[in-house]
Amino acid sequence: MNISVECQSRPEGSKPRALRREGLIPAALYGHDGAKSISLTIPAKEAQLLLREAAINNTLIDLNVPDISWKGKALIREVQAHPWKRTLHHLSFFTVSAKQQVEIVVPIVLTGKAAGTKEGGIVDQIMTELKIICAADSIPESIEIDVTSFEIGSMLQVGDIVLPEGAEVLDDPERTAISVVLPAKPVETEDAGATEVSQQSGETAKE
Repeated sequence: MNISVECQSRPEGSKPRALRREGLIPAALYGHDGAKSISLTIPAKEAQLLLREAAINNTLIDLNVPDISWKGKALIREVQAHPWKRTLHHLSFFTVSAKQQVEIVVPIVLTGKAAGTKEGGIVDQIMTELKIICAADSIPESIEIDVTSFEIGSMLQVGDIVLPEGAEVLDDPERTAISVVLPAKPVETEDAGATEVSQQSGETAKE
């Protein structure tokens, strides 16, 4: 999926609140020139649309800043929003080259129905995300794992997850990501039984 977005350089001395009142979201671009950053603005509607299509640290986008004649590939590094209104406050972009190795977090998506569920088992997805390193132009939207053959007692460790070509896992390879287990049975405690006996004794005494 090819995603393009256009920004403008931010006027010097402009205030974030004033920009947001004008329908502009303050933003910053990092990595284009060493440690330097560029202050930008992006129309609020375009920013909202961008965040519907692109995931933070996951989706490579084409970023264009025409008034400073800059164009290149970038990732969304950070999104700042109001804690409960969820209105956007600020976006941060980080430039990358197409073949540059980037560290990202990718969602784990399970497919199929585990065989063990027919015997009363449940799929316990311990990990919902996986940290990997790969080329910027080969970032997967997700890591799919087919659990169809998983019986009760089956488990999958991080090191056994099949990754796209060129990608390497950064999480502990011995960590369990998925397992199929029997549901825990409710345990009746002695205290609960004692309470019930006590209540029955009290009712008898009242009679």
